Amino acid sequence: MNLDNLSVVLVESRGERNIGSVARAMANFGVTDLRLVAPVVDHLDDEARKMAVKATPLLEQATVYPDLKSALDDCHYAYATTRRFGKYRVDFHHPDTAVKELLPLLDGGRVAMVFGREDKGLKTEELDLCQRLITIPTCGTIASMNLAQSVVICLYELGKQYGEALGKVQGERKLATIEQLEVLFDHMRETLLRIKYLNPQNPEHIMRSYRQMFGRAALDDREVRILRGLMSEIDIVEDERRELLGNVDDND
Repeated sequence: MNLDNLSVVLVESRGERNIGSVARAMANFGVTDLRLVAPVVDHLDDEARKMAVKATPLLEQATVYPDLKSALDDCHYAYATTRRFGKYRVDFHHPDTAVKELLPLLDGGRVAMVFGREDKGLKTEELDLCQRLITIPTCGTIASMNLAQSVVICLYELGKQYGEALGKVQGERKLATIEQLEVLFDHMRETLLRIKYLNPQNPEHIMRSYRQMFGRAALDDREVRILRGLMSEIDIVEDERRELLGNVDDND
C-alpha cells in the first residue's frame, strides 16, 4: 500500500481556506499529491497558507490542470465523490468501503480521490472519467458537506484502515490507466454503434453502464487489451458482413 500513489483532486475550488484545509488534512494522513483542476482562486494566497499551517509545502508543490481528464491521465483508478443521485449516479461506496477497495489498488498504480465544486459538485461527464462513486451518508437537514470536511472524512477512513492493514501482503496486479480505459471506451462506442447495438441518439446511456461494470472490475492493462481485441474482431466481422451485403446488392 503505497500512499505516494494516492492523489487528491479538487475540481474548480472556490475557497482559498478550503484548499488550505485540504492540504493540512493530507499532511495529517500522509498523502502528498494535491491536484487542482481549474481553481477559481489562488491556492497560494495568505488565507490558504493560514489554513494549511505546516502543510504549506503541499500547496506549493500542488499541480494545476485545465480539466479533470488531464489531471487523471496518469491515474489507473479514480473515485469521485458526489451527493447527488440519479440515473447515472448509482452503486455508491461509503468512505469506509471505498477505502477498503482502494488501499490494495495503490500497489498497482496511481489512484485519485476526486472532489467537486463547493456549490455544484461534479458534472456527469466528469463522473464518467471515474470508475467508482463515493457518497458520505448524512441524516440531517443539510445533505451536502463542506469540501474540506468531506476530504477529512475520506482521509480519516484511509488512515484508519491503512494502519490496520500494515504488514499485510498486497498483490502485484497493475491496473490500466484511465487514459487506456478512455481509449477502450472510445473503441467500444464506435464498434457498438457500427453494429447498431447502441442508440446513436444517446449512446452514453448504455456506455455509462459499461463504465460502471468495468469500474467495479478494476481492469488491468492486459484485460483492456483483451477487450480491445474483442472489439477489433467484431469490427472485422462487421466489415465482412457489409462487404457481403454489398456483393449481394451488386448481383441484384
